[in-house]
Amino acid sequence: MQTSTVHILDLHFLGSTDTIAAFLLPSTDGWVLVETGPYSTFATLRRAIEGFGIQLTDIQHVFITHIHFDHAGAAWAFAAQGATIYVHPSGKKHLHEPSKLYESARRIYQDKMDELWGKMEEIPLERLVTVEHEEVITIGNLHFRALHTPGHAIHHIAWQLEDAIFTGDVGGVKINDGLVVAPCPPPDIQVEDWVRSIEIIRNANPKTLYLTHFGKVTQVTTHLAKLEAQLLDWSNWMKPYAETNVNIEEVTPLFTAYTASQLEAAGITNPAEIEKYEKANPSWMSVSGLMRYWNKKLSKH
Repeated sequence: MQTSTVHILDLHFLGSTDTIAAFLLPSTDGWVLVETGPYSTFATLRRAIEGFGIQLTDIQHVFITHIHFDHAGAAWAFAAQGATIYVHPSGKKHLHEPSKLYESARRIYQDKMDELWGKMEEIPLERLVTVEHEEVITIGNLHFRALHTPGHAIHHIAWQLEDAIFTGDVGGVKINDGLVVAPCPPPDIQVEDWVRSIEIIRNANPKTLYLTHFGKVTQVTTHLAKLEAQLLDWSNWMKPYAETNVNIEEVTPLFTAYTASQLEAAGITNPAEIEKYEKANPSWMSVSGLMRYWNKKLSKH
């Protein structure tokens, strides 16, 4: 596959560029979409797709890395127009019956839910195809290999297409030439699994990574090393606060300051760039996810 056939669609999440991407690919059996973004950016996605001279109904195959709203929130809109949605087996039920997922998110985001994510409607079972680890889905001349890569979420798939991998969130967040960070929202963060998933991606030997947050990475070895180091750094930073039962409200400003200092050390001082990182990966969400991870881990000992 020539990487030039992957069209990166900037969804301009909350008015920011370089924050959430979807990926459009031509095949000999029609157009394919990887990731949909949230429904709140669906109008932007539609315009980007139509810019290629095609309609939404021309997209009959949609691959999602996991069911979080910023990756799969608009999948139902494509399914409603006949598209097949390819998903991890553990994510199928939540896309078919999204009410529990939606209400759980509403408890977190409250009155910002509509602005951030928009609505999410059910996808009929006949439009959902579950894919096992290393299973290959062929669409015309494109062969997508599913890599089950838990750690960020138990229902996570990184999609390999020859020498490229669409990493979802298991490949981290990197805005432009900035710092590589690990998005750690609740409830499924599992650091050991994530490290193993990074190794799965390494062993697949890709030349290119496509990050949903955000874009194309060609320095794959360096990127994955930095991601793993940052994940372990954040996890180890959080551990003593979990061990001493410090509440999240106290930890959050401390962690936010810590991550801000890391961005500054990496030369990221432009407020607009810092804001993009916060939109793609809110620091307060990582506090919640990592504290939950450590509380579970420590309770077993």
